[in-house]
Amino acid sequence: MENDELTTNGTIKTDNSKKVLIICNIVLLVAVVLLYIFHFAGVGTRSLSNPDAKPAMVKEDGVLKIAYVNVDSLNANYTYIKDLEKDLNAYKNGKENSLKQQMQKLQNDAKALQDEYQNYLKTGDQLTLSQQQAKEADLKKREGEINQRAEKLSSLEQEYAAQVAERHATENEKMLNAVYAFIREYNAANQQFDLILAKTGKELPLILYGNEAMDITEEIVNGLNEEYKSLKKNNETEKK
Repeated sequence: MENDELTTNGTIKTDNSKKVLIICNIVLLVAVVLLYIFHFAGVGTRSLSNPDAKPAMVKEDGVLKIAYVNVDSLNANYTYIKDLEKDLNAYKNGKENSLKQQMQKLQNDAKALQDEYQNYLKTGDQLTLSQQQAKEADLKKREGEINQRAEKLSSLEQEYAAQVAERHATENEKMLNAVYAFIREYNAANQQFDLILAKTGKELPLILYGNEAMDITEEIVNGLNEEYKSLKKNNETEKK
């Protein structure tokens, strides 16, 4: 009873009732704020926190035209992405094969040097002292060269990895720019949606639910593929 309070009508208000009242007040406050936002957004009022902000885009009939594109389907069906993936894999494999060949040659040379050194240990007694010194100096020099090549190959491996990552990032940026540009042009020439969203997989969903009638993925992919097909045809013609 220490924390109980006496209300104006003479009843006792407990801690639990106080908590309920606090929660109700918070809910009412949130509701008022949401009503305020919805009301002013509907009439296109500028944001009070940013006087230069553009008013919300609301149609005269109050309907906002929204669509979405399924990113997974776009990735799976856009020919440019498939060709880009092949090119990137070919570039990566070319770097890896070049490095592999150099490492294999280094291993062969190291093995040959090791065999020559073992043979020298067996036949060194047939050489004069000066010949032994000359042979050992030659073996030591070649061993140093092999160690230097090994260090260079280690650095080259990191350099190739960086080149592949840079190429991947650059090509992906070009692809995304092409998709964004196409969607802008497509939207301007066709439905003219106010908002086009990206629907991704379950791991990181940006859209939790979307009516299939709002899905424009197929027409976007078809348009992108037609554009890419025409571009490839023109490029092949120019090469001829």
